[in-house]
Amino acid sequence: MRAASSDCTPHLQAAFFERQAEAVARELLGKVLAVTVDGVCAAGVIVETEAYLGADDPGSHAATKGVTPRNRVMYGPPAHAYVYFTYGTHHMLNLVTGPEGTAGAVLVRALEPRTGLDAMRARRPGRTDTELTNGPGKVAAALGVDLRHNGVPLGEDIRVYDVPVLRDGKVEISGRIGLSSGHEAPLRFFVADNGYVSRGRPGPRASRRSATTDRETT
Repeated sequence: MRAASSDCTPHLQAAFFERQAEAVARELLGKVLAVTVDGVCAAGVIVETEAYLGADDPGSHAATKGVTPRNRVMYGPPAHAYVYFTYGTHHMLNLVTGPEGTAGAVLVRALEPRTGLDAMRARRPGRTDTELTNGPGKVAAALGVDLRHNGVPLGEDIRVYDVPVLRDGKVEISGRIGLSSGHEAPLRFFVADNGYVSRGRPGPRASRRSATTDRETT
């Protein structure tokens, strides 16, 4: 699959994201995510996602007493980037879903690189091409995404191009990865047998010592 071009393929509009996070997470598989930083575009095919819901989802940042400075972007409007900083060193790129006022987002967990490989390699030196984007922190690092992108509308520096959705037979579903609670919910979607899918295993978050060596982001 070639990376989509803004000259021939429209990027997804807000209506695509103004739905439940589960549906958006499933349908994002096979679409092309592109990010332009300092005039350089890097892009790849989305091969793994996780859906995060509202206050009733114990794994979500919205599982609080309401809107907070950290989670406010999750509450809309949809079709914006929600970027947060975790483990003290890694950024995570999420795409906001659902109607404004209802928390929801999809974490982009893995990409298959297509465009801007030189930029990705420079941002993640010493890694093989397979290791550039096979984890959520890796995706943000390779694409140059950080907190300056938190809250930005999709369609500008961050775009998702509208290419055909994968057939059901190519998609697998599991629990989410690396959560202390809510990990059992079947809200992780990934392309079967794709070498760029992250190596983490669904289930509860590992102990602090184990997480240091298995956080899928380095």
